[in-house]
Amino acid sequence: MVDTHIHLFDTEREQGIPWPPKDDPIKYQRTLPDRFRATTQAADVEGLEIEGAIAVEASPWLEDNRWLLEAANTDPIMVGVVGNLEPGTDDFAPMLEELAADPLFKGIRSGNLWGRDFHAGVQSEAYVADIRRLAEAGLSLDSANPSVGLLEDVISLTDQVPELTVVLDHLPKLFPPPEQTERYQAVLQEIQGRPRIFVKVSAVLRQGEGYELETYREKLDEMWETFGEDRVLFGSDWPNSLPLGEYGQVLGIVADYFAEKTEEQRAKYFRVNATRAYRLG
Repeated sequence: MVDTHIHLFDTEREQGIPWPPKDDPIKYQRTLPDRFRATTQAADVEGLEIEGAIAVEASPWLEDNRWLLEAANTDPIMVGVVGNLEPGTDDFAPMLEELAADPLFKGIRSGNLWGRDFHAGVQSEAYVADIRRLAEAGLSLDSANPSVGLLEDVISLTDQVPELTVVLDHLPKLFPPPEQTERYQAVLQEIQGRPRIFVKVSAVLRQGEGYELETYREKLDEMWETFGEDRVLFGSDWPNSLPLGEYGQVLGIVADYFAEKTEEQRAKYFRVNATRAYRLG
């Protein structure tokens, strides 16, 4: 298995960290690859063993791209890093060249986070030019904080840069308001026909709704029907997922769902598709 979405941070750093906040006793703990390895070993989900993980940025600080790569390089369980560069800025091109020299660097995350405006970016020539640089380097774009508007902007961006690989983060947690249902269905239909757009079937658990598969089946079916067997990825969102459940519970829901699929389909979700989306070795 490859977990395509975990976070690393060091609460003991002298300069501090921008995430998670100090007043969050569950998330605000020193979280490095050794802690992740121990967590997965304790999860004990039959037939599933984590062989690799991709660390996704949890900081808007430019220097923390270097820190994240350094942290990931301390343990072979880490097979990739998704960093944080802001397209359309002077720093983007030189930092992309520097970071891409490390084979663990797999792309960037961009979206409606850290006070940034994804919609405005997609309409900017400078932003799109830098995304084209990203794609030409063979790197991917993770989206952040799903909304109907963000999905529509992803369509616009991939119209402009059709060679770009996009990975949608945490889409199962998106429940659009009734007045956006028609737009949501339309954008899912459009995404269905775009083979370079993947989805992390992550952030599945919901507060107070337990750990039974039937509670989550409708949303999981929606992901499967939209993206199919070749474009779904496993991601835990650990340790941000901890308030909703332990690692084994997060994994258990999707393990139960994919137990109903073929062996080949399970392999694609838990490992094979990650190697395609992130060009893992």
